[in-house]
Formats: sequence, C-alpha cells, structure tokens
Amino acid sequence: MALSRRTFSALAGSAALGLALGGSGGPGAPSAYAARSVPTGPPPPRPAPDSRRHSVGHDRHSLVVDGRRLVVWSGEMHPFRLPSPSLWRDVLEKMRAHGYNTVSVYVSWNYHSPAPGQYDFTGVRDLDLFLRTAAETGLYVILRPGPYINAEIDAGGFPGWLTATPGTARTDDATYLAYADEWLTQVNAIASKHLYTQGTGTILLYQIENEYDAHVTEAVGMSYMSHLYRKVRADGVDVPLFHNDKGRNGYWTPGSFDTGGEKGGWLYGFDGYPSPTEVPPDWGHYGPGGAKGGSTASPTTPGFVPEFGGGWFDPWGGVMFQGKGYAESRRTRDAAYERRFYLTNLANGITLHNVYMTFGGTSWGWLPAPVVYTSYDYGAAIDEGRNTTPKLAPMHQIGQLLRTVPDFAKLVRAADVTTGHPEVKAYHLTNPDTGSHFYVLRNDGTEEAEAKLPTPQGDLEVTVAANDARLVAAGLALGRRRLKYATVQPMMCVTAGRQDIAVFAGRRGEMARVVVDCPEEPMVTRLDPEAAWVYNRGQLHITAPLGVGGLTRVKIEGGGVDAPLLVFLADDATALRLFPYDTPSGTVLVYGPALLRKAAVHDGTVRLTGDVKGLTGLEVWGPRGITGVTWNGGAVRTEVSNSASLRSLGMLPQAPAVTLPALGGWLRRAENPESAPGFDDSGWRAADLTTSYSTTPVPHGGPVLFADDYGFHYGDVWYRGRFTTKGDDGRQTGEGGSEAVTSVSLAYSTGTQGMLMAWLDGEPLGTHRMPVPDAATIRKGSWTATAVLPVPEKLRTSGAHVLSVLVRRMQHDMDGRSQDTHKAARGLTEVSFADASPKVTWRIQGEADPDPVRGPLNNGGLYGERTGWHLPGADDRGWRPVAFPHTERRQGVTWYRTTFRLAVDSRVDASIGLVLQDDPARAYRVQIFLNGWNMGQYVNDVGPQHTFALPNGILRTRGENTLALAVLSDGTTDAGPGTVRLTLLGSALGGVTVTPVPSPGH
Repeated sequence: MALSRRTFSALAGSAALGLALGGSGGPGAPSAYAARSVPTGPPPPRPAPDSRRHSVGHDRHSLVVDGRRLVVWSGEMHPFRLPSPSLWRDVLEKMRAHGYNTVSVYVSWNYHSPAPGQYDFTGVRDLDLFLRTAAETGLYVILRPGPYINAEIDAGGFPGWLTATPGTARTDDATYLAYADEWLTQVNAIASKHLYTQGTGTILLYQIENEYDAHVTEAVGMSYMSHLYRKVRADGVDVPLFHNDKGRNGYWTPGSFDTGGEKGGWLYGFDGYPSPTEVPPDWGHYGPGGAKGGSTASPTTPGFVPEFGGGWFDPWGGVMFQGKGYAESRRTRDAAYERRFYLTNLANGITLHNVYMTFGGTSWGWLPAPVVYTSYDYGAAIDEGRNTTPKLAPMHQIGQLLRTVPDFAKLVRAADVTTGHPEVKAYHLTNPDTGSHFYVLRNDGTEEAEAKLPTPQGDLEVTVAANDARLVAAGLALGRRRLKYATVQPMMCVTAGRQDIAVFAGRRGEMARVVVDCPEEPMVTRLDPEAAWVYNRGQLHITAPLGVGGLTRVKIEGGGVDAPLLVFLADDATALRLFPYDTPSGTVLVYGPALLRKAAVHDGTVRLTGDVKGLTGLEVWGPRGITGVTWNGGAVRTEVSNSASLRSLGMLPQAPAVTLPALGGWLRRAENPESAPGFDDSGWRAADLTTSYSTTPVPHGGPVLFADDYGFHYGDVWYRGRFTTKGDDGRQTGEGGSEAVTSVSLAYSTGTQGMLMAWLDGEPLGTHRMPVPDAATIRKGSWTATAVLPVPEKLRTSGAHVLSVLVRRMQHDMDGRSQDTHKAARGLTEVSFADASPKVTWRIQGEADPDPVRGPLNNGGLYGERTGWHLPGADDRGWRPVAFPHTERRQGVTWYRTTFRLAVDSRVDASIGLVLQDDPARAYRVQIFLNGWNMGQYVNDVGPQHTFALPNGILRTRGENTLALAVLSDGTTDAGPGTVRLTLLGSALGGVTVTPVPSPGH
C-alpha cells in the first residue's frame, strides 16, 4: 500500500467484490454456497477445530455458517509485524475479549522466501502455529496471502529476488505465474490443514490478490484472476474466495471472470479509508445503486468490507510527508470516528467488516516500504506496545452486540425517518423475523445536537455529540422480556444461570434512559444508588447518569416473567471491563479486570485468567451452582451479591512497579573500511552485467549497477570502482588512462529518505540525500536522483584510483498500479565524470547470506553486519569506551554496543521500548539491533519516530540483552547518539507465557 491505495485512493470510498462461501467439497463438488431462507436465530458458537465438516454459505444479508447467520466483526493483524510467536496469543486473546470474532491476516511472500524455491515457515514465520493459536483463541481467520498484498511493506510483499526475474508481475505472464504458483503451493499446503469447512481449523475466507484495479488489458486481468482462483481451488482450499477492491469500483464481482464452472464460491469486497473530515458515504446495499455504488455492485452477496480504516499509516517527517506520529492518527480517528463510520457501515448492510489495523505492530528490519518508517502502530485500537486504548470501546460494544444479538445478521431497510435537525442523519432498519427496529443517528456537525426520532413506540429525544453517532434500538428482545426503546446503545444480552442480563453503554456523564415492556408491574430493585425507575402503564422507565459510580445495575423480577432481568448501564470505560465468555456449562460474565483471557467452570468454581493494571474488584455472573472463583490460579474470597453474582471481598492485586536500568557501558568502533583504497574487495561480485529486467533503463554501454541484479535486495550496498587517469601534473598513466577527474556524477535510486556517500582514494567526496519526490514521481516509482560531487585538487593526480560508494536503500516500490515498479532499480544506476571518461571496473557488495533464524530482511550490507558486530557475543574487546550523549563529525558508519540486564517480575507483562533523542539539527541515522534482531531505523533529523518497541521474547525481560547501534552520519553536521534510554510502554499483572525467540550469537 505505498502511496497508492491508502494515500491517494482512500477518499475514493469503496466498491464491491464477490465474496464466496465454501461448502464441503472441492472443485467440481456440488455448490453449498447459496443459502436458502434462514430465519433469525442464535449465531454459530465460537469456532474450534472439531474434526467435523462444516458448511459456509451466504445470501445477500450475511454469511450462513452451519445454517446459522454470522456477522463477521474482524480485526487485522500481521504476524510478520510481531516477531515473537508467544505474543500472537496475547493480541489474539485481547481481540477475542473485546468483541472480535475474526482475525484477518496478510501472509507476505518476501518474509518467507529468501530465494527462488526456498521457503521458511519456521520460528517467527510459523504460519501453522499462528493458525493454531487463532483457533485455540476461538477466532475465525480471513487469510490473505496475495501473491500481492501491498501493506506498506517492501515491494508490496514480493520477494527481493522477483525484481531480477523476467515476466510481468500481476499478469498472466507464464514466468510470473510459475513463481506465484510456487508461493501459493507453499502457503496452501499449510492453509488447507486449517479450513473451517474441514473441521481442522478456523479459516473462514481466503483472499486472492489485493486492490487489483490497474492491469494491462481487461483480458489479461480476467486471465490472471481466473488462474489464481483455479490454483487455490486445486490446492484444496474450499472456503469462499474474494478479492479486495481498491474503493467502490465494482471490480471483480461474481461472474466477472472464469471460475471453472463453480457457482457461488466468490464474494465481492471493497475497502474504504475515509478522511476524518469526510461525511461517511452510503456504500452498502442500501446506498446508491449501480456498479460503482459499493455493495450494490453485487446484490446477491453480503455487504463486505475486507479493509476499513482503523487508523492511518504515518509517513516520514519532512517537507512533503510531514509525519506527525501515531498519536495524531489516534486522535483524528478516535472512538467517535469509529462510531460514525462503522455504525454507518452496519446501517448500509455491511455484515462482513474488517478493521485495518486493529493491531499494527512493527515493520522491523527492512520490511517497511519507502513511504513509512519502522513503527506501524497505525493509530490502531491496540497500540504497538500491545496496550488497549480507548478506541477499543466502540469495537468492544459493537462486537459484543453482534455476537449476542442475532438480529443484526438480517436487517432490511425500513421507512425513512427524519430527525428535525439538519446535521443529524437517521438510518432506519428492521429485522423482518423479530420485528426489532434499529436507528443509527449520525451527527455530521461540529456541535452537539438534539434529535427527535420517530419510532413505532413514539417520538424519542436523543442527544448526539458533535461528529459522533449512536445506535438506538426499539422492540429488541432482552432474553425473556422486550425492550421498548433505549437512548443508549445496547451492548449485549446474555443469560447467566437463570438470569437474563442486558447491558447498555454510552458516553460518560450522559443520562441513560431504558424503557422495558412490562404488561404487569414487576418488582424492581435498584442495586446501585445512581439508578432511578418508575413504572407507568405497562412500561418500566430506568434512568441513570453514566460513569458516576462505575457499573449501574437494576434488577427486574416478576411481572408475569419467571426469570429476572438485570439491566446494566455503563460508560465506555466501564463497558471495556465487562467480558462475556461462553463455557460448556453456560455463559460467564465478568466485570472488573483490564482483560479476561479465559474462563472455565469446574466443580462449582469459575476459573478465570486475565490481566489487571490498577486496583480493581471482581464480579462474576455464571451458571447456577457456582460457589467459588479463582483468578490466575489464586482463590478469590467472594460473597453473593444481591444480583446473584459472586463479588470479591477485596481488590485484585495490581501490577508491581517495573524498574528499568539506565543504559551505560557503551563501546565504540568506527567502520567502513571499504572506503580505504587498499581494502581487499576480491571476494566481491564483479558488476559486469549489461542487461537487466529492471524497469529502470540500463545506461548506454553499461554496466548494470542495480543491486538487485547481483542478488543484493535489502539495506545498504557498497560499490568500489577502479580506474586510472592522467593527472594535473601531466604524467601519463599508460594505456587506458584518461584526463584528470574534476567531479563525479552518481545517479542513484533508493526510495524516499535514501542517501549516498562517496570516497575517492579514501578521502570523503561528500554525501547526497534523495530529495523528497513529488506525487508524480511517487506514482511512477522512480525515486531517482544524481549526486554531483567535486573532486578536490589534491586527488586529481595521475595513476590508479578507487571510488567507493555507499548507498542507503529504503526498499522497493510497492507496484500498486501493477506496472512492475517493484523492479525499479535500487543502488547506483549510472556513473559519469567531468572532464574525463575513464574506464571503470566495478565490484559490488550488499548483505551476506540471509540469517537462517532472523530471515532475509534482517540485514543490509554494512561491514559490521557482514562480520556480525550486531550479534550477541561479538568480540568487542578492542572497542573504545564512550558515554552518551556523544558528539563527532565524520562521514561514514560508527558502531556502538552495550549489554543490559532486566529483572521484570515473572508475573508481569511489561512492554518496553527504546527511546532515541537528540538535537534535530544533527544529521544522522541509526539501525537498532537488539540481540541481533534489526528493530528498525531512526533518522534523527527527519523523524517523527523516537520510540521503538522491543518485543518480549526477543527482549529478555529476565536476563541479559545485547544492544548494538549502527550510526550512519553524512559528515555535514555533528552527529550523535544523543540520549538513548529504555522506557516502559505499558504493564499488566498477567499476560501470556513468553518463550524466548532464538537469537543466535556471533
């Protein structure tokens, strides 16, 4: 997703793509996709491998799984952006607890394939482990393996080696298809073992290609999509397939290409990344009609948004991009943004909804595409340090609602209503089976608005905050009673034991009003002092201010109904501490902790595991007969409350303080011996090719200097050119000599923020930084520049010379327009000399063979990387001590190393980061290595990133760690490092068991 889909296409809105639903057979089997009439009923239970065959079908309303309607409420996370498999479980459990029923994942080709025919699915690349973990957590999976994914990563997911191959990517070119098939064969061998249809896993949907909206010809595109479809089916993947349309284009709807005769196995999906200032468009089934109207482009399949903005990626700082950090993204796309846009989506009939991103993570190593920096926090609901944020409140409330209230799987548009306020738009929907009514009220104005809403139960007065929205329900079943209406959003309705429990949520400080139909006067108990109630003519009116005392509870008994109803009223913060969990014994509802991970009932005891941050009590409603509670293995003293819950008599223990050491004991060593004229480069590759498959033209007469053509795809690359001249002293150099060189022109290509530095005979000639490109350059993926460096007079001598050039590459273009721009050259492209034309012989050196554990994207071609200075146990006995802040001015690379020990309490999940800060006038950049793992790149004079997440598992929270910094400075200013320190990103008492990630040393 370079500056393609999300940067320039986000405002386009969305489109539609034909989704599908897999039956129990493979290609040629009878279709099980089209669902017959399905009445509203309970949704399917949470998925788990059970060795039974399952059906997945659909109609225009929703997916139908095993004969039951399912609304997909999904969040995106990428295992490759969290290189610690133990922590996958942490994020997945947080998603499940906060209402998601599905996780959507890209699988990145470049992450798994260092060379043609070589594939690695072990260690941090263990896709099988991730899919098992998702299934154990109880989440469906939307698998998205490309071949092309975009995702703001290098080459859009294409492996580096593909840049140096013939064939045009993303077409029906036979060479490219052979490589793509090789990749899909590897992925599908794993995926086919985790299909929900087969009872062996929870993969529910499978995406082929991504945002494929620009192809050579329509015929080529159809042939390509047909090939991918048939390939995936031939590999045994029988769940519904789909493509993610880049906006509301109506591309690749059902029937738009040949599926080999299979009917109904294809769903249409489209993405949307609206600006916070945009009025949410109507892009679902109930919006404007026509092929470009969103879901209306595919009227027989459910409304499906495979990607909807859960934040926004942040670019590098600087003149054009002006990255501001992810706090700004989280501020502008906050909880109110989510309510406005996500509720609008639901109101438009979107029943398959994936939020990109829900956990963004880290584009560690050389994963990031040129436009983005290391952090991929995305302003998501779960931040890069795995901390939950207030943005989870709408996701939590909507997700729990969709899971426990089945009405939303079959909503149809009802009579239009008006609110009497020009800024408040109302959407009216009803479920024809249950008779329930739902209204989405959206305030597009900048001031709070009072709206009058006409309902079958009478007119309601509802307040909607500025640039916000709320969901109002009427006629909704609350277990064995019925809601007349509520001015606050229903969040869940569950049965625990013999009690029905209905939860409503809203903003802190607002007055909630809930009206329950009670033909006979019930017995009402106010369990918390904030609530008030009155019974009048068959209606029980309950009111309470939200957030005053935490959870407000009212108990309703009798009145002709034999089971009690508990009505809970909560503000957003309180709602985030309410967790339902289904067990074989019945539903358990837990209130209090920061997170509930698991619940089980055994011999009358409810066994809970989860996380606690501050002091909190614990309250549990569960099946009849429960008498005790344990929390993380320890018994909790409880009493039976007047709401039939088990309530703790004291507070759960909170997380102890985490103390982090100061970083000292630094050692320093200067690098770049490659710049010295006597450096032995005989083992380097001769740069003598004359042709290339790159989209960058080879200079007339050659040679090819493009790094990819010599097998060097990631990070820094070195060049050494030898030539002879006739100097200013007039002496002849012999055959092959040339006039004295007065300047050298170095054309190069890197991606934004790349740079070049050169030496002649060991003397610095200077540096050049890739200028910030304009939009046209970005679209072309050219990213080229020319450095013209003068040669000092003292170097204009006759004889042999060595020109040494270091190029910092910022990775490949993402080919968002399907123009093979991932093959644009990286490194030097052409070299010329002023006043001379010497014959130059070139040698080139980039990264060494890929690290067998850390993978191909971990290392570039710096001398220290090639010789292991970044690894634990490297011999640094000859390095000099240094203290930070440190100041020096030199052109080139300097390494710094230290070790530090952590002693975090084993019961505590502490998320820790590294902070680098310095005077922004100092021009230098740092590669950060933790225990040999490349945790990212810091650019002091560009930013905006200063804090780098250090994932547990790679970080030894109870043991010794090695930290190495490779500082690249251009010599034009003083360079650092300045302040380098550890910081606590968040902590909780609880977490998951973390297995150390192998980090082999020198």
